Order: sequence, then C-alpha cells, then structure tokens
Amino acid sequence: MRPQQPINEGQKESLKALLRKTRSRADFQRVLCVWLRACFAFSSEEVGMAVGLSSGTVKIIQARYFKKGESALLGTGRGGRRHENLSVEQEKELLESFLSQAQKGGVLVVTQVKEAYEKAVGHVVPKSTVYRMLSRHGWRKITPRPHHPKYDPERQEAFKKTS
Repeated sequence: MRPQQPINEGQKESLKALLRKTRSRADFQRVLCVWLRACFAFSSEEVGMAVGLSSGTVKIIQARYFKKGESALLGTGRGGRRHENLSVEQEKELLESFLSQAQKGGVLVVTQVKEAYEKAVGHVVPKSTVYRMLSRHGWRKITPRPHHPKYDPERQEAFKKTS
C-alpha cells in the first residue's frame, strides 16, 4: 500500500478554520474527512465510520483535496445539467423565433419546435426533451375551455330569467 501524503501544519489550521465556515452538512462532511486524517491520522475506514461515508468515498474526497485544494471540498454538490444538448441561453434564442407567433395568439406546434431543436443540436431527440425545454422557459399549453356540442347561449339566458 502506498504511504499517505503528508499534511503540513498550515493545511491543518486552514482545514480547522474551514470547518467553522461550512454552511451545509455535505460540505462539513467533506472537510471533516480530510481534517480527521490530518489531525488524528485516521485511516479511510475509520474516517468513513466517524463521518458516515464509505471508505471509497473518503478516499475520493481526500484525493480531490490533494489535487485541487480547499475548493474541492466546498460547494461540489449534486445536480446540474450534465447531459444538456443546448445551454439555457441557446434554448432561449431558439424559442425567440416562435415568440412572435405566440404573441399574436398563434398556436405553438411542438413538432415545428422539435424540428428546429433537432436542427440546432444535430441529432434526433425525443419529444419529451422539447416539452421539458418549453416548461423550463415558462411556456405552457393553454387551450380554450370546451363547450358542450348542444351549448346554446340564448337558451341559457332564458333559463336564468325563468328560474
């Protein structure tokens, strides 16, 4: 097994100060993973047991710290659009062309938007991708309230007067 990389006194003090600055539980856990190793020379299994993470995760966190420094410990959470085809700005530009038609009261045809999206991306995408994009930009399907086939406004008014 490879010997552990040493942590100097300056790094220990900065980790101790960083523990006090953390705002989220996940940030605190990541900083604690490195701090326990630095101050008490705990193995990754012991650190994992103390912090509530697996030993493999502890090793990954410590390796990131040695590679990138303190920035690797703070704010690197989950989430984000890792598999995006277009950025949000590019999607906005794509929808700009359909905006004038929508402002005039025209109907937005999703198949046309899908074709424009596929042309911009360069490959075929499912229709659900286009619907999610429209939802992300605040577009929604608005349809007029339907009427009964036998709806007669004159008979309705007459009924209101006689009831």
